[in-house]
Amino acid sequence: MPLNSMERYDESRVEHITGTAVVIGGSMAGLCAARVLADVFDDVIIIERDTLSDEAAIRGGAPQTSQPHALLEAGRATLEDLFPGFTQSVRDAGGLALNMTRDIIWYDRGDTVKEAETPLSALYASRPLFEHVVRKKVRTKSNISFRDGCHFITYTQNRSANEITGIKFRDEQGEETTLESKITVDASGRASKTPSWLANNGYAKPDVDRVNIDVTYSTVCISRPADDHHGVLIAPEPGRPRGAAMLPIEQNQWQILLQGVHGERAPVDPERFISWAAQLPIQDPVRELREQQWLTDIRRYPFPASVRHNYHTLRRFPDRFVVIGDAVASFNPIYGQGMSVAALDSLAVHHALSDGITGVGPRVFDLIKPVIHEAWRTAVGNDFIFDETTGPKPFATDLLNTYASRLVKRAHDDGMLTEAFLRVFRLERQATSLLHPRILWRTLRPHL
Repeated sequence: MPLNSMERYDESRVEHITGTAVVIGGSMAGLCAARVLADVFDDVIIIERDTLSDEAAIRGGAPQTSQPHALLEAGRATLEDLFPGFTQSVRDAGGLALNMTRDIIWYDRGDTVKEAETPLSALYASRPLFEHVVRKKVRTKSNISFRDGCHFITYTQNRSANEITGIKFRDEQGEETTLESKITVDASGRASKTPSWLANNGYAKPDVDRVNIDVTYSTVCISRPADDHHGVLIAPEPGRPRGAAMLPIEQNQWQILLQGVHGERAPVDPERFISWAAQLPIQDPVRELREQQWLTDIRRYPFPASVRHNYHTLRRFPDRFVVIGDAVASFNPIYGQGMSVAALDSLAVHHALSDGITGVGPRVFDLIKPVIHEAWRTAVGNDFIFDETTGPKPFATDLLNTYASRLVKRAHDDGMLTEAFLRVFRLERQATSLLHPRILWRTLRPHL
C-alpha cells in the first residue's frame, strides 16, 4: 500500500481517550507515533535510551544515522501532513529540494537513466537533520514529553484482561521505574524485545522472514561548493557487487558512501576508499574525494539481512499494544525506505485509533501489512539479482526482476519509464503500476 492507496492524516477522525500513551524509542517511527497519539491521549511519553542533543547530531545508539538516508515522497508527504511546514523547515535548516532525475545522476543496469518527463522533487539532508526537524516539531506539542537516557526493561500486563498496562524502565539515574499507560507503542527498532517477551509470557512469536544480503556501508562527509547541488547514485549489480552514493546535504557538504554486498567489505582506510571510488563507472565521487576537503572520518555500518516479523499472522496478541517501524520490518538501506515506512506505519496507528484502543494492535498490523509488502517486494526482490542472496524468495521474483531489468535499461533513453519506476521506488504507487499497458509496451517493444 503506497501513499496513493492509504487515506491521508485527518485529526478529526479520532476521539479523545483519557490516559497516558508510552512510546519506546525516539527515532523517526517513535516521533511520528507520538505525534498521532498526541491527538488522542492526555499525555504521551517517549522513552529513549540515547541522551538527545538540541542540535542535529549522530546518535550513539543508532550508528546508522551516520550514513546517508533518503526520504521518499510517501514519507515526505506524510511528515508534511503530520508536521505542517516540515518541508520548509528542512530547507531552512540547510536541506535541499532537488529534482531527483535532473540533479542526481542515476546509474543502474549499465548506464544512467534519462531525466523523468515530470520533475520529481525530493529533499536531501542528513538523517540527523531530518530527525532534528521532526523532534523540534514534536517538542511544540505540549502533551508530549521525552525521557531520554532511559533504558526499557520489560512490559507490565494484566494477564486476566490480556492487555499491556505499561512498562518498566531504568530512569535517568539508573533506578528501575514503572510507568502505567493506556497504550504502549514499541518503536525500538531492530533490537526490539517484543518477540522474546511474547514467547516468555504465553504468546506465540511472529514468524520471521530473513533475507541475507551481507552489505557494508562506509561514509565520509566532504566539502561541497555552495553552487554545486548535483549528486550520484550507483547501484551494485552482479559482476560489480559495489555501489556508491554522493548526496548533497546541509552545510555545503556531500555525503559519499561506498557499499559492498556479499563479502565485499566497504573500506575505512582513506587510500582504499579512494581506490574503490576510482573503480566506479561514474567518476564524480572519486574526483570530489580528491579535490574537496574531508570533514569527517570514514564511518562503516554493517547490515547483514532484511528482516520482517509477521505480526499480522498472530491469532492472539496483547491489547493496548502496538509494534511499528524497524521493530516490525527493516530493509536493506540502499533503497532508502526506512524513514518513509516509519511515517506510514504511524499513519496506520492514526487510522486504527479511530476505532478506539481495543484490538488496536491487530488493526495496525493489518493496515501496515500492504505498506511493508510493497517495500519488502522492492528491496528483497531486487536483492535476489545476486545469486548469493539467501532467504525466502517472494513469489515470481526472478520473472519480475527480468522485467524490471529490461524496464530500467529502456529507461536509459525513455524518461516516461524513469518516472514510472521512480514513482514505485518512492512508494507513491504500487509495483503493479509498472504493468500498465503503456508501460508494458514501452518496456517490451522490440528495438527498431
